[in-house]
Amino acid sequence: MTPIPHLAARVFNTPLLIQRAKLEVILSVLAPRFDLQTLPPPQMAPPNTSTVPRLGDERGIYVLPIHGTLVQRAIGLDALSGLTSYQSIARRIEAALADDSVRGIVLDIDSPGGEAAGVFDLADTIRAARSIKPIWAVANDSAFSAAYALASASQRLFLTRTAGIGSIGVIALHVDQSQYDAKAGLKFTPIHAGARKNDATPHSALTDEARDSIQTEVNRLYELFVLTVADQRGLSAESVRKTEAALYFGQDAINVGLADRLGTLSDAVQQMHIELDATARPLFLESPVMSTPDSTVPTVDADAVRAQAHSDALAIAELCELAGQPQLTATLLAAGVTLAVARQRLLAAKAESREITSHLSPNAPTPSVALSAADNPLIQAVKARAATAKKER
Repeated sequence: MTPIPHLAARVFNTPLLIQRAKLEVILSVLAPRFDLQTLPPPQMAPPNTSTVPRLGDERGIYVLPIHGTLVQRAIGLDALSGLTSYQSIARRIEAALADDSVRGIVLDIDSPGGEAAGVFDLADTIRAARSIKPIWAVANDSAFSAAYALASASQRLFLTRTAGIGSIGVIALHVDQSQYDAKAGLKFTPIHAGARKNDATPHSALTDEARDSIQTEVNRLYELFVLTVADQRGLSAESVRKTEAALYFGQDAINVGLADRLGTLSDAVQQMHIELDATARPLFLESPVMSTPDSTVPTVDADAVRAQAHSDALAIAELCELAGQPQLTATLLAAGVTLAVARQRLLAAKAESREITSHLSPNAPTPSVALSAADNPLIQAVKARAATAKKER
């Protein structure tokens, strides 16, 4: 019999951020005897020094795969067990940030979650990195538990029509193999100093003290998980707790605020291209104008212009969402309009809507005669704003 304590220790008596169904698969392999006769001893994996793969996208969108069960360190088991380590993900993000040819990052996530250790540090890394380059995520086709902690750190979260996300919870299991030991003719006698040193041993039933200790750590990690998701998604902690670690699929995930829109990986990459291209379009002064000692021409700060253009593009996308016209985002960005012009067009489109008169004042009496377009105060305001903007230009 080949024991595998290195695997058992990562599953039992350890809080996990993993989808329950995946945990059952792992248990079906490990629980009977805690051995896998065909599994070789773990070897330390060499550091990943490879460059950032282009994945066929020559225009600078780096698609970073996050697949399989997530662990802090794979220790050479990733190829055998479908594991992905938080450390390898962090290294790839750092490489993408340092690569000038990479304009944006899309996380391609298909994972049931995994270990608690390391996940929140990586989520912080993703959130900090998105201030340098845009980082979006796609649940393709699952982003549960620890995987959702990472997905929620992105600026925008897509999910396919069949994808599931959520499982915002923590679980820990204890195995009591004392009956198995007895059948095998084994009896374990712990000799230790410190009353709690033998807590959660698999060779006897779980004591009340040991259970309370594990529950305390589960509760601590759960609170950290809830607050992390709430902060990253702009939700209240109470609304995240109300999910009760449930799984959400498709539009239901969007309705509860855990995702932003339906779409495939290709949709996300294409949309990022559109927005980045629109951001870059105003940069006709890619190289700053170098002033001579006698020149009165000011130096142009290209980085500042680029940052402002990127901010305007994101603001236009948000305006379209708020106006209920997300389909206009690509059109406005492709046209290269300013934020002010985009706002005017959205207001004009809203003013032409039949429902606008009923939304002007919730308490206003219903008019007996419908207002004409010329008498509509909102249309008048839009026209006045457009005239003022025209004079300013």
